[in-house]
Amino acid sequence: MATLAQLSFVEERPVRLRIAAVLNSGIFAALLLLLIGSAVPYGTAEPWWKATFVSAVFAICIVAIIESMLSGENRISGSRSVLLSMLVLSVLAILQTITIRSGNPDPAVAALRPWNAISADPYQTRFFVLQMLALTTCLALLYRYCRTKVRINILIHTIIGVAVASALYGILRQTVQHQPGFVLPRTMPGQGYGQFINKNHFAYLMEMALGLGLGMGLVNGLKRDRVIVYVALLLPIWTGLVLSLSRGGILAMVAQVVVAFILLTRNRQEIESRRERRQLKLLRVALLMSLVTVILAGTVWMGGDALVSTFGAASTELNPDPEGFHAGSTRNEIWRASLKMFAAHPVLGVGLGGYWIAITAYHDASGSTTPQEAHNDYLELLTSGGLVGFAVGIWFAVSLFRSARQKLHSPDRFQRAICIAALLGMTGVAVHSLVDFGLHLLVNAFIFLVLVMLATTKLDVEG
Repeated sequence: MATLAQLSFVEERPVRLRIAAVLNSGIFAALLLLLIGSAVPYGTAEPWWKATFVSAVFAICIVAIIESMLSGENRISGSRSVLLSMLVLSVLAILQTITIRSGNPDPAVAALRPWNAISADPYQTRFFVLQMLALTTCLALLYRYCRTKVRINILIHTIIGVAVASALYGILRQTVQHQPGFVLPRTMPGQGYGQFINKNHFAYLMEMALGLGLGMGLVNGLKRDRVIVYVALLLPIWTGLVLSLSRGGILAMVAQVVVAFILLTRNRQEIESRRERRQLKLLRVALLMSLVTVILAGTVWMGGDALVSTFGAASTELNPDPEGFHAGSTRNEIWRASLKMFAAHPVLGVGLGGYWIAITAYHDASGSTTPQEAHNDYLELLTSGGLVGFAVGIWFAVSLFRSARQKLHSPDRFQRAICIAALLGMTGVAVHSLVDFGLHLLVNAFIFLVLVMLATTKLDVEG
């Protein structure tokens, strides 16, 4: 009997591992489908699609738990400090929604059950918590199920493919759309770009994909034919970014090229010979200078008068209306109102997700328009989370920087290539976020976390 039991156990274990392997591949495929699907409906801007995204992530997480139980492995190959900082931000948001009992003895007031939470909109803050937890789970799943070179390559090319499709759709829409609704019903002529309602949100996606393509093409030692393929893929991405006339996107692209120059001229570990190092450095300098020239000249040529006019209008974005109609919609006015709000709530802020309602008390304007966002992700984190939330954001950035710096010194060329590619993509986001709020869209936030994973993950040796 003992022998039969032992044989049964031996036969059962491979079956469990085979099931776990199928689930492992299925989870990776589900993450790819989630990334592709989240880019379609206006970049996951609709509340119903955000809820669908959150539900899908938690469903994938349940399957991942089953897979871990079957395989007996639950290792996360990435920066736990980055994950912990995101969890702490979620905890802070939960604390902001706790209702503090009112000290008003009036029974009529007590019967109304007014909330006295830190957040100006506890319900929206709770929804923020769900989204933040879903994104944290996404990063953990990426660490767990994207540990091989094959899967990393598939993931990178999926992002580039999504960006190319979005850019081509945007160029086609700009060319032939004359009526409301172009495949997607909410797309309007002359508004937004691609499938995005806001052209700057489209630019975020292009910046991240452009950084990935540049990093992989310049660092990974690709053959000439592969480089041509990358150039062909990046051309529509660059074209869409320029034609979208996003000032922040153009500036972010220039910043990416500058950072690429800095990173690539210092990345010499793969070359042993001093002469080869010198030749490689000169080659990369010449390549990057040519790239800067082509990008800047091509940007001016493609954008033309419209791009010049867009940058010329930047002064009106930073100054009040000279005609006296005080709409309060310029960035300068929004930022000043945000700083007043921070001064009134410096420690814990007005609630993550509560900016849109809290700003009304500090926005001194005609009331024709009310800002929904701070148009500066750093300032919005400061006002919504206070000094505590901003400190958590600094913790996230420092943890990311430390882990990425270690990967830049990795002896493995592929590891360095994906790290540099991810840093280039994140550079665009970091610069653009000074004047916009593209990470509020889940597709951009998801892809940004993919970049975080690429910069901080530890690949399997056999991958």
